[in-house]
Amino acid sequence: METVATQEPKVTQALANTHGLTDDEFDRIRTILGRDPNYTELGIFSVMWSEHCSYKNSKPVLALLPRDGKQLLVKAGEENAGVVDIGSGLAVVFKIESHNHPSAVEPFQGAATGVGGIIRDIFTMGARPVLLTNSLRFGSLDRERNQNFLRGVVGGIAHYGNCVGIPTVGGEIYFDDFYEGNPLVNALCLGIMKKEDLVRGSASGVGNPVYYVGATTGRDGLGGASFASRELTEDSGRDRPAVQVGDPFMEKLLLEACLELVHSRAIVGMQDMGAAGLTCSTSETASRAGSGIEIDLSKVPRREAAMTPYEIMLSESQERMLVIVERGKEKRVEEIFEKWDLAAVKLGEVKDGKTMRVVDNGRVVANIPPKALTDEAPVYKREAKEPAYLSTTRRFDPGRIEEPKDLNRVLLMLLDAPTIASKQWIYEQYDHMVRTDTVFLPGHDAAVVRIKGMRKGLAISTDGNGLYCYLDPYEGGKIAVAEAARNVVSTGAKPIAITNCLNFGNPMKPDVFWQFRRVVEGIAEACRVLNTPVTGGNVSFYNENPKGAVYPTPTIGMVGLIDDVDERIPSFFTNVGDSVYILGDTFEELGGSQYLLVYHGVRAGRPPQLDLEKERSLHQLILDCAKLRMINSCHDLSEGGLAVGLAESLLGTLNKPLGAQVNLQFGTDVRRDVLLFGESQSRVLVTVDSAKELELESRAKASGVPCFRIGKVTRSGLRVNAWIHLDSEEIERTYRTAIPRRME
Repeated sequence: METVATQEPKVTQALANTHGLTDDEFDRIRTILGRDPNYTELGIFSVMWSEHCSYKNSKPVLALLPRDGKQLLVKAGEENAGVVDIGSGLAVVFKIESHNHPSAVEPFQGAATGVGGIIRDIFTMGARPVLLTNSLRFGSLDRERNQNFLRGVVGGIAHYGNCVGIPTVGGEIYFDDFYEGNPLVNALCLGIMKKEDLVRGSASGVGNPVYYVGATTGRDGLGGASFASRELTEDSGRDRPAVQVGDPFMEKLLLEACLELVHSRAIVGMQDMGAAGLTCSTSETASRAGSGIEIDLSKVPRREAAMTPYEIMLSESQERMLVIVERGKEKRVEEIFEKWDLAAVKLGEVKDGKTMRVVDNGRVVANIPPKALTDEAPVYKREAKEPAYLSTTRRFDPGRIEEPKDLNRVLLMLLDAPTIASKQWIYEQYDHMVRTDTVFLPGHDAAVVRIKGMRKGLAISTDGNGLYCYLDPYEGGKIAVAEAARNVVSTGAKPIAITNCLNFGNPMKPDVFWQFRRVVEGIAEACRVLNTPVTGGNVSFYNENPKGAVYPTPTIGMVGLIDDVDERIPSFFTNVGDSVYILGDTFEELGGSQYLLVYHGVRAGRPPQLDLEKERSLHQLILDCAKLRMINSCHDLSEGGLAVGLAESLLGTLNKPLGAQVNLQFGTDVRRDVLLFGESQSRVLVTVDSAKELELESRAKASGVPCFRIGKVTRSGLRVNAWIHLDSEEIERTYRTAIPRRME
């Protein structure tokens, strides 16, 4: 059907180029339609074929990830979020997504709407969101610009989550010059539901009405998906209209209305109007169902005058949903949304055939096959080439680094580094106790929440070391999964699945695409060995500043299940007199360590090498000991190594910090700085009652896990051989004041 022309710009190849479409893609659109697209159709194709929506550069690589598991109820990519069966008739729904570019332009609203969007991805599936967490990256906190980024982003996350009433229970953050000007803001949400409440994002059932529900439509967020699919420049501040504006109080109403709608059994499908707004929600729901769909834009509630069809279809105004209602139950749906004082307007209905037809006051303004926008969007296999810098970084010999004489000073420098230091300044701005199910407060290796009304609990961790991935993308990808799993295991929970957010530079650059492919290969290998399938996630390309790409940064969101929250293990020393053990081997490894970066100013070498079979054995040992309630504390050793791990373990009490007397007799063939600050993988610190020493050692031996008794928990002071001798109060003061001092 020919579309009726509107008074909008004439579509040319040059105009298509300004929308991010290549000449070949524009020709392909004309072939699909059998004619030239009009301006609204051009906008629709441009956002749906953007990298942000179509994954046109990443799909072939993402196919390498293991996406099947007996507990998975939805395959990765099929729906808005991953769904995992946790028994007792329940399922968890979780996903992580990026909001990097918007946060670089408008930190507060960029981060706030990132939280709002990921919350909607969860309740659109029929689950009640129960927790939020995040992964953040910024440039050096010694620069005022990055301090402002941090204030804005943390303020936006806190504002939205606190107002909606969902606890932000943890997260992770790194500071490094490679993120200068292009911060990374990744938000994760997890929800719980009964399995029978699962809602699909599908426009099925010919004749079923299609409803628009929630907030009104404005010009905020216009073209956000396209904005996220290009590099930031010095002029990106002019893109402020592309940043959405959120209203968390409206989101709370929408959440409750949609969950009531799910329980009413009056709907057959539901979809968030997120990236690409009304365009994405209509085309994706129709494509999943293999149906047609028709909507009338004249019925869309709007808050701005004289909006064009192009603007209405591409707007990314927040707090809006598309609902496919079971025919005959329209009144029930309208009553529910009237009760919550929200708009619920019938826009159109599901049609027979394979067309998305958009009309405006009787005029056809778009007529496109939905699958041409989704499943049949272009896919590319990009050139991949190993970066030249690796030939230099691999030649670095840590043995040529002079060993420091004052190891006390080194430890204090590391504890003062914002990447390692206490994140209390950040998480104290979040309400982490709302809903009253948070079992472990922020600061532990992983967050733990109780499933309301049950003994079962969930542990969740986000992790990903960009410096490791910069120096060895494959090994870095493996480590990101293993460390997230180790954090979860350290609480006594069994890892069950992951979601990921893959943050990289411009995929058109062969070295960036090589990094991306190798990281994904590493993630895939670790997930297979550790049996943690990928439920879905997000790819964020074009994270660059004028100096180049950010570190290749995969963020892994790992979810674990604990059968009885009373079996949880804290991350901090708890009892004076407990014996301190290190489980796992320490090797002559310094490459990519925070010690090299912070003390020596060096980004080089090979990162620690990870043996996944040893990692799996360590996990099983900890989980077995947790079931027997043998371990009094367990703390993963990561950035800063053993010395930092010991220092952090002293600081878990609300009163005076504890101490430790440590005598390192293992690793005599390893340099002192390697032994103290190296970051060898598959290692944890544990404490046990002295009466359980022999049982721990016996179980470790049977598991093939190296086990070394290194000391005792004391009332105060950290003593490590004759090398480190520090007061606990000085350790605590340095660790807790590092970020606040820089933010004053």
